[in-house]
Amino acid sequence: MATVTEDDVEEQRSTAATPQWPAALAGVLAALAALAGGELVAALVPGARSPVTSIGAVVIDLAPPALKDAAIDLLGTADKPVLIGTVHTVLLVAAAATGILAAQRWWAGVAGVTLLGVVAMSAALADTAVSGVAALLPSVVATIVGIGTLWWLTHAVRDWTDPADDEQRRTFLRAAAMAGGATVVAGGLGRFLISQAEAATAPSTATLPRADEPLPALPADASLEVEGITPFVTPNDDFYRIDTALRIPNVDVEDWSLQVTGMVDNPLELTFDQLQRYEIVEADVTLACVSNEVGGDLVDNARWRGVRLADVLADARVRPGADQLVGRAVDGFTTGAPLEVVTGGRDALIAIGMNGEPLPRKHGYPARLVVPGLYGYVSATKWLAELELTTFDAFDAYWVPRGWAERAPIKTQARIDVPRPLDTIAPGPTAVAGVAWAQTRGISKVEVRVDDGPWQEARLSEEVGADTWRQWVYEWDATPGSHDLRVRATDGTGRTQTAERQPPRPDGATGRHGIVVTVSEG
Repeated sequence: MATVTEDDVEEQRSTAATPQWPAALAGVLAALAALAGGELVAALVPGARSPVTSIGAVVIDLAPPALKDAAIDLLGTADKPVLIGTVHTVLLVAAAATGILAAQRWWAGVAGVTLLGVVAMSAALADTAVSGVAALLPSVVATIVGIGTLWWLTHAVRDWTDPADDEQRRTFLRAAAMAGGATVVAGGLGRFLISQAEAATAPSTATLPRADEPLPALPADASLEVEGITPFVTPNDDFYRIDTALRIPNVDVEDWSLQVTGMVDNPLELTFDQLQRYEIVEADVTLACVSNEVGGDLVDNARWRGVRLADVLADARVRPGADQLVGRAVDGFTTGAPLEVVTGGRDALIAIGMNGEPLPRKHGYPARLVVPGLYGYVSATKWLAELELTTFDAFDAYWVPRGWAERAPIKTQARIDVPRPLDTIAPGPTAVAGVAWAQTRGISKVEVRVDDGPWQEARLSEEVGADTWRQWVYEWDATPGSHDLRVRATDGTGRTQTAERQPPRPDGATGRHGIVVTVSEG
């Protein structure tokens, strides 16, 4: 027969008398204190990342491809904040349950916190962006802080034996307030230090070298005077961002270098200053994400400044047989582009500037790849750290094992920007306008169809280059009623985009963009 100790009797009496919400609150506060401690350590230790960031990075790596696609389709650029919020929510729910367990059996609470700590440590070890002591330290400290805070608050909960006793209630609330205050201070300090560290290496402190032969100013007719149309040049702050980085890598340009490795006779390691000794060139290039749905906005245009990728590879002396250029980011992310594409005369760049400014941090500072005509997931490595020459048989880049094609040329697409879907507009002359793109091939024609009528040719803006999109406008004499508007583009080779609908996976969406509008009676 099991022996019931006095401690067991006391625990059962305390649990029966005290409501569960203080115990749950104790667990939540302990978890928040742990997160704050981990954040502070991540701010103080070079190369470290907070436990939540490491857990989120592993979730991204392990998530089924279909789930990632659905997240991007549904949330767009809000996918990362939602992921971080979800990790926090799951953690806090688990912490509340752990607090309740700790009030009943202290060892169970310790086991719960330790289990959460082990999860965080495992995620840190699996996080390719960190290594060594820096990988584990934030999670270890977070676990210790979590256990210590839970021990302190659980004792305050157990001492609250009479729900009607105001002094016991105040004692618990004082302890909770102290724990909460310390958490706010530690977490706030960690955030402040991280933001200061990011500002210390921000592109705003850098200078962008002039191009040896600057491109001429854009022709006036590159932009059509149509209200609501997408501008020809996308401002840096508005340029789409799709990547796997939960926290923008904080790269110190003084410590940064670009390595060129693999199937080369002359491996290179270039500092930022050495990279700029190559000829500095400019190129107007439209980039597109393979996740972009027909009519989507994950496509933008900019004037990039940097060095020719082909010049760097020529110095490395690529060996015969190499057919893939792997771009590797500082956080371990990889892309894989066909070698013949990046060395075949295109304006493929190691970009260090964007729209006349140093490359923004969120777009890859201090250097990234820009390759016209390829979707970003196989070419547009941000926070570039290494170029590896290899073969497609020998290496699969990040997205290929996750169900995406290893070669991904951008498809011809056109999009209607105005009117907006489901708009109600006045009858009479109406501008139907948007953008079309077919990088490396250019756009030769855009046509619009109203309902089941014939395809009518739209007016195009002046072409800046085959690697950029073109604006278009069709003057429609709108008549009352509901109307279906559709658009199609023809590239510079004479091929018209297909009407066959295909989702983005595995190599980009196809189909023709259409909207429905209502024309009022006037």
